[in-house]
Amino acid sequence: MKSRYIDRVTLFLKSGKGGDGSASFRREKFVPRGGPDGGDGGRGGHVIFRVDRTLFTMNHLRYKHHFKAENGGDGMDQKKFGRDGKDIIVMVPPGTVVFDKEENEVLEILDGEYIFLKGGRGGRGNVHFKSAVNRAPRRTEKGRPGEEEEVVLELRLIADVGLVGLPNAGKSTFLKAVTHANPKIADYPFTTLEPNLGILSDGTKVIRIADIPGIIEGASEGRGLGNRFLKHISRVNVILCIIDITDENPMDTYKTLIKELENYDRKLLRKKRIVVFNKTDLLNGDKPVVKNIKELDVEYTFASLLNNDNGGVEDILFREIYAV
Repeated sequence: MKSRYIDRVTLFLKSGKGGDGSASFRREKFVPRGGPDGGDGGRGGHVIFRVDRTLFTMNHLRYKHHFKAENGGDGMDQKKFGRDGKDIIVMVPPGTVVFDKEENEVLEILDGEYIFLKGGRGGRGNVHFKSAVNRAPRRTEKGRPGEEEEVVLELRLIADVGLVGLPNAGKSTFLKAVTHANPKIADYPFTTLEPNLGILSDGTKVIRIADIPGIIEGASEGRGLGNRFLKHISRVNVILCIIDITDENPMDTYKTLIKELENYDRKLLRKKRIVVFNKTDLLNGDKPVVKNIKELDVEYTFASLLNNDNGGVEDILFREIYAV
């Protein structure tokens, strides 16, 4: 089934043309030789990106790909300016990155609003061209054309913690347990088909957690679902690796995850990491043992997320995120 989560769209944007200047002459009774009084054209509308913090996807842009701002109005007599064209505003979620059609990154949108394409300047009316030698100019300026561009918008979620792990490792269970988010949970691979966000709070401090679809070996090269969503952990402060302790060799699982992160972007390895060995409830009361666990150079804990035993990972996260 095709995912409903949209995190990449192509848009066709065009700002408004400026209005033309007016060639008008003052004609009033008892006012001989009134002279030129043509007004300027109005500015064309801008194309503006504005951040909406209630958006977490680009689903609202799924069927609307063309945005065109209004043209400016033409100038009028009596030195009246033409009306400025209405700006068109494209609402985007925080963390949106704008690429040109050659896939060059041109803008990152985290907050506020950005004028991306400026409307064309309005042309000057003939009142501007009066001189001592030309008292009745008919010269005017045409409005300047607007700008036009095809762009690609890509969403990179903004979160403090990114959950990574093989399919069915327990990431969604963890997210539900600590944040009360409601991701789909089931006992088969690729339960998570789209990123999920949850908020962990201790009453005063808040941690945003993003769960991405399970990573498999080769994800950085396009296998499985992980490659499409690896970009969503590019902004996190902490990477939380959740590993099924009943795997044949949990340390090999961890190394697989690190390898895929490194292959996707070596910068990800600079981020803080925490490892949670999950599903200790399946050990039948035996003490958790992980071969070669001393090779880990990061903090780790054991948990049974299904039984709401998080192994103290919440305290670890608050300490890491809010470290002074």
